[in-house]
Amino acid sequence: MLSLSYALSSSVLLPLENSDKMSDIYTKDVRTLGQCICIITGASKGFGRALAHEVVQWLKPGSILLLAARSGTLLEELKDELQGSTEEKKVLIHCITADVSTEKGVNEIVRVAKLEAANDLEHVLLINNAATLGDLSPFASFTDPDEVNSYMFLNVGSALVLTAGILKVFPRRPDLRWSVVNVSSVFAVEALPSWVLYCTAKAARKMMFGVLAEEEPNVKVLSYSPGSLDTEMQQDIKRMTGVCHHLMPCHVSAAKLLKLLLDNEFPSGAHIDFFEV
Repeated sequence: MLSLSYALSSSVLLPLENSDKMSDIYTKDVRTLGQCICIITGASKGFGRALAHEVVQWLKPGSILLLAARSGTLLEELKDELQGSTEEKKVLIHCITADVSTEKGVNEIVRVAKLEAANDLEHVLLINNAATLGDLSPFASFTDPDEVNSYMFLNVGSALVLTAGILKVFPRRPDLRWSVVNVSSVFAVEALPSWVLYCTAKAARKMMFGVLAEEEPNVKVLSYSPGSLDTEMQQDIKRMTGVCHHLMPCHVSAAKLLKLLLDNEFPSGAHIDFFEV
């Protein structure tokens, strides 16, 4: 049985054009994310918040950062924290108060992204980070279809609908780099008793984004397992299970994810753990 010292996490997708220019797109400005629109879900705290701080360091002037979460107050606080890094670079930050457990919330993120579609951007980066732990109960206790369906939409369906919506907003063109990250978990590939909702959702997301990688050669897709992080989710795990882990700061794992994106050497559709980087 895999130790719980490995963490819970989600993933990102990256799209690229399937043409003779593909290698140029991947090698140009390899130590920046380019003039980019970056969309991060679950950005108000934890790993999503740390990712916002990391991403902003690698954006070129004229980039756009869309931060989405349920708490508008926390997003505005994050925006204030990022202002010092963005004013000089002229990076535009939008805070999107949206609950991705609802169709309305997902549509709002797509709507705001569409407002920026006319800009001459080099890179679209979508980081599907929003996720929940769910009920840690034995398999046989999940007899309520509404409970299961609600969890699966928030943790699987919303990422599918959002990614599909953003793909339509920014259709492929030869000079556009497309990246999608799925924040994943070691439990996407390992089963754990009483974790049926979480393991099932992470496994489904891994496969879902794997299909995207196979279907869209212009999209570079990465599922990243960030390790055991010092987040509210880990506090919930300790409360529910009594298990206490050695946790690492979110910014440490966020920096590793950015290294993967900047180096851009992983195969599309790969599932990579923090400890493999």
